[in-house]
Amino acid sequence: MRRAVFVVMFLLTAGFDQGTKQWALSLPVPANCDVPALVAHSCHGIPQPVIDGYWDWVLAMNTGAAFSSLDFGDSTQIMLAIFATIAVGGIGLYAYRLRPDQRLERIALGLIAGGALGNLLDRIRHGAVTDFIQWRIGDHRWPIFNVADAALLAGVALLLIASALGHRRTRDQASSTA
Repeated sequence: MRRAVFVVMFLLTAGFDQGTKQWALSLPVPANCDVPALVAHSCHGIPQPVIDGYWDWVLAMNTGAAFSSLDFGDSTQIMLAIFATIAVGGIGLYAYRLRPDQRLERIALGLIAGGALGNLLDRIRHGAVTDFIQWRIGDHRWPIFNVADAALLAGVALLLIASALGHRRTRDQASSTA
């Protein structure tokens, strides 16, 4: 039962990510702009305001790593796909070996592995990751991202919180036995 928490978070994250990306592929783009042109960065999606001035839906294809960073050309896709495959397997094994009381860690690892799988599936299918969420304030725009990126970030944040809580428990237990 304890492993089910990881599996459920993993499958929900990857499924929600893929579902939202499928929806994002229907966002408007200029005429003659298709997925290969988006991957080649020869065109961009047309922003659709969600909260005017702060949040847009805009279709983009990311050939780099998280938030469009680390793009070294064609070899990037192969390198990132191999890394993601190894990471998903390693994270699953690590989650399997966690103690029963490490529920928060399992949730965090499910988010991270699900996000990694979601982006890996895009790399295999399109040769790039489908991004569609853009936050901005005035002329400042953050890199366009997706649900998988948000899940990866949330998973890492939860792991840091779990680590801090674990250190606090260890410290409290040590001081109570002294």
